[in-house]
Amino acid sequence: MADSTTNDSTMVSLGKFKVGGYAYWAPAGTTPPTNASTALSSAFKLLGYLSEDGLTITTDTDTTEVKDANGQTVMKVITSYAESYQFSMLEVLRVEAAKLRYNEDAVTGSDKSMTIKHQMPSDNGFVLVFEIAMTGNVKDRLVIGNGTRAEFGDRQVHAGDAQVYDVTVSANDMGNGVTAIEYIGVAAGASETRSTPRP
Repeated sequence: MADSTTNDSTMVSLGKFKVGGYAYWAPAGTTPPTNASTALSSAFKLLGYLSEDGLTITTDTDTTEVKDANGQTVMKVITSYAESYQFSMLEVLRVEAAKLRYNEDAVTGSDKSMTIKHQMPSDNGFVLVFEIAMTGNVKDRLVIGNGTRAEFGDRQVHAGDAQVYDVTVSANDMGNGVTAIEYIGVAAGASETRSTPRP
């Protein structure tokens, strides 16, 4: 289909997630997906529900300024770029969510029946995939091919709110300076619709 040459409301999208499962992880070295539609391999494990705040993508850049003898900026370039992804996992009784938060070797057992050792986080890498359902039945598969744990939010235990595992993941270089890849495409079996201007 040709690219749109006029303003098109069908290009606007909310940030909902795929029904039934939308956050997955797999060990480092797992081949990441390369499109929006192929089913994930069995190496990818479901992390469960995320909190209502969803996924926050943060960029961090450094710049260098070059000034002339009069103090005027004659050049400004980006010298470093980094991305991080913050989310809170609601299913604290899911073993895979606990492993992402506390390390794979710190958790034994199964869903609703596990032992968790609170210890120094590891620098083991992993692959993260988020399945996003864009407006108009368009899929957005976000792949972080080389993630590591970077920060953790507080875990509050009281009767007023659900417990969460709040994790920030650094998206490290996947190769050639790429930190993450998004694969966007119309879901299988769906047809694209385009808004028609009113007369």
